[in-house]
Amino acid sequence: MRKLGMSMVLIFGVLLLMSGMVLAVNGAETVTNEGSSTAASGVADSTTAIAGNVTELTIFGKSTTQTWTGYFGNVSGSIELANSAGNVMYNWSTASPSGEVLASTDSNVDWTNIVCASLANIATLETTFNVGASAVDGVEETFSGIYPTLTLASQTLNNCNSTDLFDEQGAASTDFKEVLLWDGDAAVFASILNQDVLGFDNKQHDFEMLVLEDGHNGDTSTTDYYFYVELE
Repeated sequence: MRKLGMSMVLIFGVLLLMSGMVLAVNGAETVTNEGSSTAASGVADSTTAIAGNVTELTIFGKSTTQTWTGYFGNVSGSIELANSAGNVMYNWSTASPSGEVLASTDSNVDWTNIVCASLANIATLETTFNVGASAVDGVEETFSGIYPTLTLASQTLNNCNSTDLFDEQGAASTDFKEVLLWDGDAAVFASILNQDVLGFDNKQHDFEMLVLEDGHNGDTSTTDYYFYVELE
């Protein structure tokens, strides 16, 4: 399995197929890795020690999370009227769709059973990904906001845990909302599409999202995430 790196750009070419049954959410047909990176290690600063002195220090440092990996990028696609053989009767192309990008370790999400993640679900996630109960970057600490109403797969979900990712100012922004869901077996991370917004790297993106990955205690094993889209 492939390690999922930080700051990966994803460009989706997606199809929403409409035949005998309308499918509101489909797997992303293409996921292109445009490159990934991680934060550079800080350079140690110094101070002068003088025998006999006592010195008060104010120290600031940074540490890379061992709990999360991040994705950001752009979405394009189309809505189609087609049969099961893929023969298209009509196509509505859109370069700037609205909707959601979704990621889960579940390769076959049960969209009829999707709900807001509960506190019990969050506790399960933290155990699975070796997140300490008092970790500053824990699941509950990260998804500490509330998203009032999300319509997904023809269902209305109210008051789900959510988080705001950062914009070009380095501040949490309502332009990049992510909601934490559960399908009965696994977490589903739902990033709300918002077209051409300046993101954390001062470039325009349609979404930013976080997903869990265990890197604690030197863990280098990998996790596969499956991506889905709902276009509106």
